[in-house]
Amino acid sequence: MPRPCKRRRVCARPARTCFGPIDREGDLAGTFVSMTLDEYECIRLMDLEGLTQEQCAEQMEVARTTVQAIYQEARRKLARCLVQGLELQIGGGSYTLCREGGRCRRRHCREIPQGPRMEGDKTMKIGVTYENGEIFQHFGHTEQFKIYDAEDGKILSSKVVDTNGSGHGALAGFLQEHQVDALICGGIGGGARNALAEAGIQLYAGCTGSADDAVAALLKGELTYQEDATCDHHGEHHHEGNCGDHGCGGHSCGH
Repeated sequence: MPRPCKRRRVCARPARTCFGPIDREGDLAGTFVSMTLDEYECIRLMDLEGLTQEQCAEQMEVARTTVQAIYQEARRKLARCLVQGLELQIGGGSYTLCREGGRCRRRHCREIPQGPRMEGDKTMKIGVTYENGEIFQHFGHTEQFKIYDAEDGKILSSKVVDTNGSGHGALAGFLQEHQVDALICGGIGGGARNALAEAGIQLYAGCTGSADDAVAALLKGELTYQEDATCDHHGEHHHEGNCGDHGCGGHSCGH
């Protein structure tokens, strides 16, 4: 079993998370490159602050070889955006945010000026397992996610995306590609939980009812969920029907 990826220490989220050419059109419209927050932090520390790889590694609390790999991948993504005229979106990754902000004594860890803030954060992408307006009750079998963009505690926009047949093992990566910060779902297996944790996605399992209402409750800090809501006892690869009928997700979201 692969070793879990160590979370990289990031000072703060960037003030802006989307960049792109103002004259994009044609086949490239809507095409984007995803940069993780730890990749962004490497660019900030080394290219803007002028840190060496060793200093950057100490700041991010990882090995120098890890920083080298992150930095090379980040520069490659920047080059793709510049050369091919693609949009750059920043979010997700395996990271932990500094909780001290501007009070941190580290020289290069300071609070970055940001736009309007949500409670405890600036912006947030929330994914919900989705079917006909409701929270779908089996994470591994969901055919759609509804993804919400929220800021300042309010929903700015939402869209429904198809998983295109992605199964249990690929869904965490699918959500990471869409830069989802938090997931609301019904029942979910242990393997999927671990994959979401490694992707840095906060999990709210064991919810039922309206997807919109659950997201609104989360933004108000009123979402009630069951941390132990799983589908393991069914056998993940042979489960049919609504998990709520068996108790793995049949819990109210408390809104």
